[in-house]
Amino acid sequence: MADRTIKPLSMQTWDAFEALAAKHNGVWGGCWDVYFHPLREDRESNPHGQKDYKRRLVEEGRAHSALVFEGDAAIGWCQYGRPFEVPRIQKRKDVEIEGYELPAFRIVCFFVDRDHRRSGVAGVALAGALELIAADGGGVVEGYPHDTQGKKTSASFLYSATRSLFERTGFDFVRSVGKDRALMRTEVAPAP
Repeated sequence: MADRTIKPLSMQTWDAFEALAAKHNGVWGGCWDVYFHPLREDRESNPHGQKDYKRRLVEEGRAHSALVFEGDAAIGWCQYGRPFEVPRIQKRKDVEIEGYELPAFRIVCFFVDRDHRRSGVAGVALAGALELIAADGGGVVEGYPHDTQGKKTSASFLYSATRSLFERTGFDFVRSVGKDRALMRTEVAPAP
């Protein structure tokens, strides 16, 4: 296995991100990793503009991911952002209940190249995202992983990763959200 490194999603890494997404037909039916971002104003008139929208968000510094690289190729990512950057979380009405306090950052999506699944890429991506969050000031970080309760699940459906991965990375279980999700939190110290 080649060494894996983390690089932030930026215009310098866009080509590698684009190649990985394109290899998988834009990821999940052409999402281009924009589902959790605010809805585009032009979504009705431009239904195929997901890639352009993602690129614009990256250019404007409003899209964040820890990209996992093997050599020059991106093989996976962990998407994160501040709540206003990624407001469209799964089960939002069950997450943001009375007394809920917004985190500094949210972990919302993972993607791993089909040729590298079940080889630890998601764990590398999550750890990389936490390092990038620390460099951006840290704070409370929240995730919404699948709670598989030990059941084997196809890796292609685990776009929010698993509760066990979050626990191994130092997140605490807060509560269940729906029948198969967990609300997880950790505190990330700012980088020195």
